[in-house]
Amino acid sequence: MSMHIPSLYIAPSPKAGRGVFTSAPIEPDDVIEICPVIILPEKDVPLIHQTYLHDYYFLWENKQCAIALGYGSLYNHSPFPNAEYYMDYDNQAISVYCIRPIQPGEEITISYTDEGDERTKLWFDVQE
Repeated sequence: MSMHIPSLYIAPSPKAGRGVFTSAPIEPDDVIEICPVIILPEKDVPLIHQTYLHDYYFLWENKQCAIALGYGSLYNHSPFPNAEYYMDYDNQAISVYCIRPIQPGEEITISYTDEGDERTKLWFDVQE
């Protein structure tokens, strides 16, 4: 089920650490990646906060959390993202798709906030 467009690559990000970039243009509605996920049960959610993985997990249904495979956990946050993600609970996957044109060399970003509500408190300072 895992797939991604061939132009993706990981590189140092001006936002934080590493990020996901593209070497070719991506158009709105293009699927960028489908990431299988590893589901962690509710009882493990407090434990993940004690690890380095705290910065890389997604909240999942039924109070669980998920680690996205592929590039899924490496997309950085932006209050003005060029991609969004959809959680496919039935297939245990996260799909990342383009919402505005992305140029070669541009970092692919998503919003970490609840439905783009920037009032949601993040655990880090946002850099744009």
